[in-house]
Amino acid sequence: MAKKITVLLALLFGLLNLKAQDIPVANTPAKVYKIAIFSPLYLDSAFFGTFYKYGKVFPKFVQPGLDFVQGAQIALDSMPLPAGTFQTNIYDTKAEKENIAWLISNKKLDSVDLIIGSVKDLELIQLASFAKQKNIPFISATSPNDGGIIANPFFIMVNSTLRAHCENIYSYLLQKHGTDKIYLCRKKGGQEDKIADYFKTLNEADGKPLLTIETINFIDDYSIIKEKLDSNRNSIIIGGSLNEDFANSLVNSLYSLKETYPIEVIGMPNWDAFSELRKPTVKDFPVLYTASYYNGKTDMFSKKIQHTYLKKYKGNPSDMAYKGFEAVSLFARLMVKYPNDFMSHLNEAPFRLFTEFNFKPVYANRKAAMPDYFENKHLYFMRIFNGKVTKVW
Repeated sequence: MAKKITVLLALLFGLLNLKAQDIPVANTPAKVYKIAIFSPLYLDSAFFGTFYKYGKVFPKFVQPGLDFVQGAQIALDSMPLPAGTFQTNIYDTKAEKENIAWLISNKKLDSVDLIIGSVKDLELIQLASFAKQKNIPFISATSPNDGGIIANPFFIMVNSTLRAHCENIYSYLLQKHGTDKIYLCRKKGGQEDKIADYFKTLNEADGKPLLTIETINFIDDYSIIKEKLDSNRNSIIIGGSLNEDFANSLVNSLYSLKETYPIEVIGMPNWDAFSELRKPTVKDFPVLYTASYYNGKTDMFSKKIQHTYLKKYKGNPSDMAYKGFEAVSLFARLMVKYPNDFMSHLNEAPFRLFTEFNFKPVYANRKAAMPDYFENKHLYFMRIFNGKVTKVW
């Protein structure tokens, strides 16, 4: 562990001195494509000058952004580039001085061909606005939030929005459970209101409901669900909340009824992070959820990442490293192949790695001539069962 921390600190220190500098790839090309990669590295928080503030401890808040950059660097080091090369700059989105606003105002990004970012909130909005102004494709690689962005055909979301997940769940219900009893279970809250509204809008798109979906509002007593169930009929339970306590309470309540009532539970996309659902106490009781990212980590690209990461950083890569690798490898090669028509080839198959994508234009106003953004609509149905997660659909 100490050796791994030493290696990671060396990398962080290197980024402290290399940030926003060029990382050349391959030989001298006929065409150089400039790529800006943004990730939260917290270099100013971790260092005071060249002095590392945390001693022998490596702060957890640094790891996700660092892993994303590490994956991106592995991709750049290994990418075959027969038709061009890149001039790649890495930017720390948490920099105190040379932040995104400073980079834009000082025209440091004006000549960029492609922006790839693991960003959210204000930073996402700043980069998306700049990308629209300069007609530069901006790949939002990890955030599931569209930031309220509209009329921006250069903004591309890899991680699907909550609305897209609800659309996918609804499509699944139409195909698999059109005659079953469906319950949308929720608690009080703003996010819960949004989820309920998404399902209502989808179900009543033609003015009348296609599926019978009953909403159950929980406060403290989760046992009330028992009154709704029928031992002779399948019941589909949608966990309409992102709250972990709610998810745990709902699943535990349903678990106690599984021997009597045929139940299928579908949760929200963040339920995969709820450790309670993977405990041995939840035995032989599957919980489904949707995900925009899936990697079985058995393909040659994943094995290469694992080997390189272990050799260079003395550890195992997290999903953020795979996402950084995939985002750079896929979209950088698309930029080389289609420099003048990048946006029309987002779904090009030959450069796919381990995740399937299906980018479609999103229109808040159906009459609008310009899409608000492009979003990955390909989602996986995952199953948590006896502590393990598998892809089921």
